[in-house]
Amino acid sequence: MQLFYTVASAFLISFASLTGAVTLILNQHRLQSILLMLVSLSAGTLMGGAFLHLLPEAIGHLPAQSVFLTTLIAFVGFFFIERVLHWHHCHKERHERKILGAMNLTGDTVHNFLDGLILAAAFSVDVKIGFATAIAIALHEIPQEVSDFGVLLHSGWEKKRALLANYLVSLTIVAGAVIGFLLAEQAEALSFWLMPVAAGGFIYIAAADLMPEIRQEKDLGKSLLHMTIFITGVFLMFLMAQGE
Repeated sequence: MQLFYTVASAFLISFASLTGAVTLILNQHRLQSILLMLVSLSAGTLMGGAFLHLLPEAIGHLPAQSVFLTTLIAFVGFFFIERVLHWHHCHKERHERKILGAMNLTGDTVHNFLDGLILAAAFSVDVKIGFATAIAIALHEIPQEVSDFGVLLHSGWEKKRALLANYLVSLTIVAGAVIGFLLAEQAEALSFWLMPVAAGGFIYIAAADLMPEIRQEKDLGKSLLHMTIFITGVFLMFLMAQGE
């Protein structure tokens, strides 16, 4: 049953890539305002998922010092991967246009595969933790995929081709989920070690990629709205933690 939940969640999350089609019906100003609200909610759920679900669960099975050290190593590792592969989703526009599309898809492939491993690790430990992790991943995938679709269009891709490529790349989360689940079945302890790895990734994505975008808002009213949405995301994860 855990395998079913893992694979089904991965497939549902992969559909987030199709949200890029939204850019075809919304004007740029409207899209940007919605995107920032999604980014705020995503940042809150990622932080809440890391501190309220993944880390407490890991500490319940592993020494606290090992958990925090692994989280820190994962945080640094995600930074290293981002720098090497140039998969900083919020600032891809800075890359040269001729390599933009290829780098975008390469980075997404790695990112989605890692998300699949994280998802499998969460479900192998506990179904409720798995669903909480799936929600956190899905909410950060939506603004990311909308942004990625826009990057591909900016790189000169035809709309249908960009949408198809984005979806095919998003399916690597399913591959990561299946491989992660099989590895967790062979070595149950691996799933507990993947919890702090996932937490480090969640914290990095929220702190390095998403929150800097929120801080760019100059309007006080919109800033307060984004902060409220961010706190709502954290509170959502808190409520889910209380039900475990």
